[in-house]
Amino acid sequence: MATNATPDRQKIGWIGAGRMGTPMAERLIKAGYDVAIWNRTRAKAEPLAKIGGKLVDRLSDLRNVDVLFCIVATGKDVQEVLYGNNGVCSQGGKVPPIVVDCSTIAVEESAGIRAKLKELGAEFVAAPVSGNAKVIKAGKLSAVVSGTEAACKAAMPLIEVFAPRGVSYVGNGELARVCKIAHNVMLGVVIENLIEMTLLTNKMGVPRHAFLAFLNNGVMGSMFTRYKSPALVNCDWTTTFTPESLRKDLDLGLDLGREMDVPLPVTAAAREVLQSHFGAATLQRNPEQYLQKDFAALAETMALAAGMKLESENKNVPTGLEE
Repeated sequence: MATNATPDRQKIGWIGAGRMGTPMAERLIKAGYDVAIWNRTRAKAEPLAKIGGKLVDRLSDLRNVDVLFCIVATGKDVQEVLYGNNGVCSQGGKVPPIVVDCSTIAVEESAGIRAKLKELGAEFVAAPVSGNAKVIKAGKLSAVVSGTEAACKAAMPLIEVFAPRGVSYVGNGELARVCKIAHNVMLGVVIENLIEMTLLTNKMGVPRHAFLAFLNNGVMGSMFTRYKSPALVNCDWTTTFTPESLRKDLDLGLDLGREMDVPLPVTAAAREVLQSHFGAATLQRNPEQYLQKDFAALAETMALAAGMKLESENKNVPTGLEE
């Protein structure tokens, strides 16, 4: 279904210049597309202006674009920026014909947004992505999309610019949301088991970098285990995804399991282990700041439960994202 994208006269709107949104929009701009950007904190979008992006002061300035992209924190944020009091559609008139949302939100929220945009005359494409800022910069981001086939077909060449590893069309409605929630549930389960096995082997005398090198060279290695290895080896908790965001996604997954009568016992256990990290954060000097560290910092909490205290091994560990 997808085709290679080439810059044309399409006007692209972009909402959200956070950890993910900035490098995604950057790839569109560098590919030659005409991209207008709005971000709640304008200063955070200034780097995009320096490479050719056009910053706008009001969301309503984006209502005349051909395709509007959005990547924000929550479903309520999506609703607010699209048709809230000061949203893109708040002043009436023309609505972007296609709205593509790359945020991770609940299925019900997405369905409500789709229905509202349909009333306003816009097609809605759910297009959550898999990866983080480092993955985007390495050109290894992937995406999953759902919506009407025509709208998805129109949007996919643009999505492929920032998700060149692959864009999977999974059907109509909110099926892409289901896939992304399932993806992030697995993320939580895998990071916890990865930490468990790393701690077990480490406590028995195996250097963390040596165990992870073995794992990554074998059948259990993956893009994820490789790019998380430097963090676990060197205790580098530079934020790619927060514990709060992971907790939200685990809860979304558990909600879907209950709704569909599918037991998710491993997910439930992972959710409880993650909760212990929030309790441990209260013992830190600045709990809020501590919880802004990367979700892999859960390794510190799990290490304490094992009677261990992690220290950096100061090893140069490949991320697997190098060209």
